[in-house]
Amino acid sequence: MGTITTKDSARIFYKDWGPRDAQPIVFHHGWPLSADDWDNQMMFFLAEGYRVIAHDRRGHGRSDQTDGGNEMDTYAADVTELVTTLDLKNAIHIGHSTGGGEVTRYVARAEPGRVAKAVLIDAVPPVMVKKDSNPGGTPLEVFDGYRAALAANRAQLYLDIPSGPFYGFNRPGAKISEGLIRNWWRQGMMGSVKAGYECIKAFSETDFTEDLKAIDVPVLVIHSEDDQIVPYADSAPLTVKLLKNGTLKTYKDLPHGLCQTHPEIVNPEILAFIRA
Repeated sequence: MGTITTKDSARIFYKDWGPRDAQPIVFHHGWPLSADDWDNQMMFFLAEGYRVIAHDRRGHGRSDQTDGGNEMDTYAADVTELVTTLDLKNAIHIGHSTGGGEVTRYVARAEPGRVAKAVLIDAVPPVMVKKDSNPGGTPLEVFDGYRAALAANRAQLYLDIPSGPFYGFNRPGAKISEGLIRNWWRQGMMGSVKAGYECIKAFSETDFTEDLKAIDVPVLVIHSEDDQIVPYADSAPLTVKLLKNGTLKTYKDLPHGLCQTHPEIVNPEILAFIRA
């Protein structure tokens, strides 16, 4: 584990495990979590012989709680600095939810040779918020509600989200994991309330259309039709249409946090894509 210091003096925490000459896999977490959200995948792919890297986005986890830079351009620039410092080449970049947006912006701008493939899991691209150019999107009022709840009592919000829609624990017959709920809360509360507030705009209003069009490497898009956080119809199918080399893998009834609830399904799917 270590940190890098960005050009604007923000310290970004990261984990870097495995052989330095192995192909690197870089994991990008969702809002408002941390690199710890990838524990299962880090251990799985480490055991498969890969070098695994995950960072805490600025304002999240153990990275600095910066006043500014809580938007996608800076998130992607921070990834560029991390990749450059570690001199990662031919890497696989895997992003979940907000992290999928970060991957999309980074990969679209990455230096040749840095990226081999990418995986977007229940990710926010092309754009979440409803507007004239995105009539099927989520109304702005929904995100305003998140902001109001976060500013008023984020500790309660950070219990309500994983207890319900994030892991699908509000669905009939769901097998509820108290450990997942508490770990989600722990990660969220480690971060900055200001970064959490401002990141809502970053993940909901950033338009990744041109980024997706610019990506040349193969991209696997994984999404569940029962995602209650990032609605399926306005995300994955539209994303794949914009990519030059995209593959869509759909699940019918898995939750938004499917990497944590169903790693035995998701991990082999990603591994097969990487090795293909």
